[in-house]
Amino acid sequence: MNYSINDLISILDLKPHPEGGFFKETYRSKGEIDESSLENGYEGKRNYSTCIYFLLTSENFSAFHRIRQDEIWHFYYGSPINLHIISESGRYINHAIGIDIKKGEVPQFIVPGGSWFAAEVVNQNSHSLIGCTVSPGFSFEDFELKSRDELISLFPDKKEIISRLTHF
Repeated sequence: MNYSINDLISILDLKPHPEGGFFKETYRSKGEIDESSLENGYEGKRNYSTCIYFLLTSENFSAFHRIRQDEIWHFYYGSPINLHIISESGRYINHAIGIDIKKGEVPQFIVPGGSWFAAEVVNQNSHSLIGCTVSPGFSFEDFELKSRDELISLFPDKKEIISRLTHF
């Protein structure tokens, strides 16, 4: 099986994502959680869970962003991904998401809610298809994408990685 970027975009009906790459929501639970049952900071209801397909290419990246919820990344196809995480306290970690577990890659990884994270395809001239599951369900109200300068002011010792994986 060998799928081109255009094959995956067309077959899976993917659209551009604000942080980079392409996506399609594949699941949004019918059930909802009332605001009173959510942690502080949420406004309004959230679905129990949501899932998306997410496609990255070696020509783009997922820029540093964060959401309130934990986000589970599932590897499906293509090149491994480097997932860069900066915790709220400023601790930096890089995780390899892929299927070669003997090389330390993992096919699934959980990004803790509130962490800043970015992703990039490891191999040149390649692409990666992954899935992301969020619970409580994703809402753009919980999404934050800061500028390069804003993130560097928060984490000046991470200037190099932030500069490389932000769009503006």
